[in-house]
Amino acid sequence: MVAGDGRIDRSQPVQTGLPVVEDVSRPGPQVGRSGHTASPEPSSQPARVDGLWEQVFSKANLTRALRRVERNGGAPGVDGVSTDEFRGWLIAHWDEVKVALDAGRYRPRPVRRVEIPKPDGGVRLLGVPTVLDRLVQQAIAQVLEPIFDPTFSEHSYGFRPGRSAHQAVESARGFLEEGYRWVVDVDLEQFFDRVNHDKLMHRVWRRVADKRLLRLIRAYIEAGVMVDGVRQPTAEGTPQGSPLSPLLSNIMLDDLDKELERRGHRFVRYADDLRVFVRSERAASRVLDGVTDVVEGRLKLKVNRHKSNISTASVATLLGFGFYFAPGGKVGVRVAPKAFKRLKMRLKQLTRRSWGVSMEHRIAKLNRYIAGWCAYFAIADGRKRFEAVDEWLRRRLRQVRWKEWKRWTAKRRNLAAAGIPDDVARQWAASSKGYWRVAGSPILHRALPDSYWHDEHGLRGLAYHWHRRRGA
Repeated sequence: MVAGDGRIDRSQPVQTGLPVVEDVSRPGPQVGRSGHTASPEPSSQPARVDGLWEQVFSKANLTRALRRVERNGGAPGVDGVSTDEFRGWLIAHWDEVKVALDAGRYRPRPVRRVEIPKPDGGVRLLGVPTVLDRLVQQAIAQVLEPIFDPTFSEHSYGFRPGRSAHQAVESARGFLEEGYRWVVDVDLEQFFDRVNHDKLMHRVWRRVADKRLLRLIRAYIEAGVMVDGVRQPTAEGTPQGSPLSPLLSNIMLDDLDKELERRGHRFVRYADDLRVFVRSERAASRVLDGVTDVVEGRLKLKVNRHKSNISTASVATLLGFGFYFAPGGKVGVRVAPKAFKRLKMRLKQLTRRSWGVSMEHRIAKLNRYIAGWCAYFAIADGRKRFEAVDEWLRRRLRQVRWKEWKRWTAKRRNLAAAGIPDDVARQWAASSKGYWRVAGSPILHRALPDSYWHDEHGLRGLAYHWHRRRGA
């Protein structure tokens, strides 16, 4: 049954499956939140699309959305239902949900607030919707994306099909090679928490004429958050973590992209990460002022003036990458210093001596993390830097192994077994030097050479993946 607030009473299941609804596409008038017919958009705007409700809730679209939600997994929302449990619940309750949706009585549950620590301090606030709301949002996103995405700027790369962070970095590198070597870094302060709902819905309304779908989207952005068991309303913002949020963020910022294009600027935007490339410091100052006027005046967002900055290309970073100038006017891509710092912090955690796990388990964890890191960063130049991190990592593993041997007898025995003369083995086994110092000694390097880690234990370091992905 459907509760008074539109939620579903799970105590009375209905044994029915997903409905089959034909896709329909027909034009129609748009009704705003107040119920009045909205004024038509200028003729330059693309045509608005109606009949989307049926497309969103067609069996084919819902099935595709369900598979995507299950594949993504994730934690349960406020109702505690996991993705593993959801399919069975959906089969039993979908008819009730669909009736509530069609009647306009369905009310999304508030998202569960999760705080994710940021690498540079502070926290990022994420919202975890219920799996049911993830399904509906995913279904909406799948229908809206083909409508909005073709109209987005070619300089927008975040959360779009067929586009990636690597393409954004390559585009930035191209601008630098053209001589646009001053970079304006525009920081949108708490973008996802500050989005004006009316401004956002107006931008959705420009292309969507389906009144029921518009009301449902607004219901999602106004669903609120659950903090310590208390529902808190959301007067502005879209929760990070929902399937619909990336598309809505691109819709919101598309006006900024179009304005930058109209002014002839070279720029790259990945979600709320924006860089504009100009030829001089003076031009950069003018651009920063102009972008601030558009963001704060037209979009009602806020530019963080403390974090926004102007820098030369050799100092600027983008999505974890930096740039350098090579002979002949070429521009190379490197890993940004902060990204290397975060890498080493994580490798330190995985190689801490106090972690009482087997070496096999430790190396399996390292391999998994390094493979994922290199899948993103291996496009960068700097083979020697990757090799230096590998050398540092092996030294940390040697100190772990040295601690594992613990007693004098075990140390002497293992050193001797590795080919170290007995008198030298006895001397080092009795050494009072610290773990890190012993790990860097020629003796332990000889006893536990690089081949010991790579060939015998299967360690796959950064240089391995760099060579593999670069074909070097």
